[in-house]
Amino acid sequence: MGGKNFSFSGSGKENQMNDNAKVFSLIEMREMIIDTSDYQMMEEVGEFTGTLEMKAQDKENLPTSETITVFTPEEIKIFKDEAFSTFSNGKRKYQQAAAYILMLNTGLRTGEVLGLLNSDIDLENRVMHLNRGVKEIAKHDGVTAEKGREVKVGKLKSATSKRDVPLNDTAIEMILDLRKEFYFGEDSPLIPDENGNFTRPVNFRKRYYRILKAAGIETKGLHSLRHTFATNLVNGIKQPDGSIKSLTPRQVADLLGHTTSEITELYYVKRDLTKLNGITDGFEL
Repeated sequence: MGGKNFSFSGSGKENQMNDNAKVFSLIEMREMIIDTSDYQMMEEVGEFTGTLEMKAQDKENLPTSETITVFTPEEIKIFKDEAFSTFSNGKRKYQQAAAYILMLNTGLRTGEVLGLLNSDIDLENRVMHLNRGVKEIAKHDGVTAEKGREVKVGKLKSATSKRDVPLNDTAIEMILDLRKEFYFGEDSPLIPDENGNFTRPVNFRKRYYRILKAAGIETKGLHSLRHTFATNLVNGIKQPDGSIKSLTPRQVADLLGHTTSEITELYYVKRDLTKLNGITDGFEL
């Protein structure tokens, strides 16, 4: 796993893999590895024994603090310009482009945003309620696997994933934009396919990568939108009056649905090392 050493704790037992390994609970490992659609963890049937099988969709690996990919402010602008670009007849080039900007402003996982129903969103109180997730699985008749994949809608991966997420002005604007493009009723998905059903994650990703390619932005997984959200909230965003507004890692962890802020800091936030410039001035020994 990218050179990282881990040990796991489960059923009151710790299986140490390395003297320098970090001990994480099963729930914490689930949060680091799984991202509803971007990552999947497969547990053996029976009690958890400390052995985890992991596979990353789209060949994305578990990020480390050194390899976290985020969008720069310039890339965000370029991405938005391309995402909302139109053909000569005025028709938009990309379907439901506002969904990616919604993710950028809420930190939602792919499966979480695709699992949203219109009824989960309370615009008056500026909040959305996360209750379910969407993922793609191999077709199965209960006995044998079948050819092809299907969309599965189910519970979120952990208790902390089921949460309320506040909406800023941009997020609300994107929700209204999505409803203007497709709206099949309050009990339908916010991001439906043409028939009003839940959108397949694979199609959602393909559109995202098409925007990246057309915009000339280096390939970044959809998870980078979530990383960018977390990074900016922790490192801080400059306000019109020149001040820097930021949140604590614990606050950001709650927004992302993490059990601990340590997971947020280690695997979701790209550190801004420029803040260390001159920090030792006056500490001469």
